[in-house]
Amino acid sequence: MGGDFAPRNIVEGALACIRDPRCDFNILLVGREDAIREHLPADLPSQLSIHHADEVVDMHDSISVAMKQKKQSSMYTSLELHRDGEVHGFISAGNTAAMMALSTLILGRLPGVERPTIGTFLPSQKGPVLLIDAGANVDSKPSHLMQFGIMGSVFTEQMMSKATPRVGLLNVGEEEKKGNDASIEAWPLLKGAPINFIGNVEGRDILKGTADVVVCDGFTGNIILKFAESFPGLLKSKFYDFAERGFLHKIWAGLMGRTLKGMIRDWDYQEHGGVPLLGVNGVSIIGHGSSTPKAIMNMILRAKEMLDRQVNTTIREAMASSNTIS
Repeated sequence: MGGDFAPRNIVEGALACIRDPRCDFNILLVGREDAIREHLPADLPSQLSIHHADEVVDMHDSISVAMKQKKQSSMYTSLELHRDGEVHGFISAGNTAAMMALSTLILGRLPGVERPTIGTFLPSQKGPVLLIDAGANVDSKPSHLMQFGIMGSVFTEQMMSKATPRVGLLNVGEEEKKGNDASIEAWPLLKGAPINFIGNVEGRDILKGTADVVVCDGFTGNIILKFAESFPGLLKSKFYDFAERGFLHKIWAGLMGRTLKGMIRDWDYQEHGGVPLLGVNGVSIIGHGSSTPKAIMNMILRAKEMLDRQVNTTIREAMASSNTIS
């Protein structure tokens, strides 16, 4: 029931997913049954089922309200079903802060994980780059940054099939002693972690693809993410301005249109669907509040892919290895 256009977009995304050849699993829709059925065909597809939940965590609800006053919400109920093994993953386009808090509370953390984190892919000259943390933790200790590096490395290796991904610490300079206290103290921790740490990287290095994983605190990461989300609109605006300059410009614009669409697709959140909350003892995918059916479908498929690629099992092993080294 979460999201600006729920339950319509959620239901339509689920229907699109079961039509996809990759969908070899069942989908459980959790929420107010009467509202959900309004968007379903009379003959319910065999791969879909409904679990009724009376309450909804609204976008403006505080974490406290979601945790203490709405235990019958679709979000709370879904995570309990996940914890109890009734379902194997959870996706939502609802209240992000509530989802992070409830996922951590109900699913718990993987052994050794201090703070769950959000990772999101950004395009670069050398392929997708994982930015982590992208907003889960505004303030991060050096040990948190080290663990973000480990979890980000595992996620990139498993989901992108990239052996020994390069992990960089976002900083104001490349030198080891640059930056604030947290960055300076995190450097040797990352260097000693079981990852391919390449040192500090600067903001300009993100889109260059200098690192496959860029580690930062959630305050910085969320600013970068929101800034990056403005790029497609800027590209479209500049493209249309160019096309309006004259007849020849329109011809060139027509020839370049397909290329532009490809560039914009790289930045389109719908292609990835949502971002994973890494470090919780389960699969929890957080979507944009305005998620389209296409985005919902891709969120569901990403959750299944995380299960198939055993991301949490590998994070568990990497964290155990890190604790042994430290």
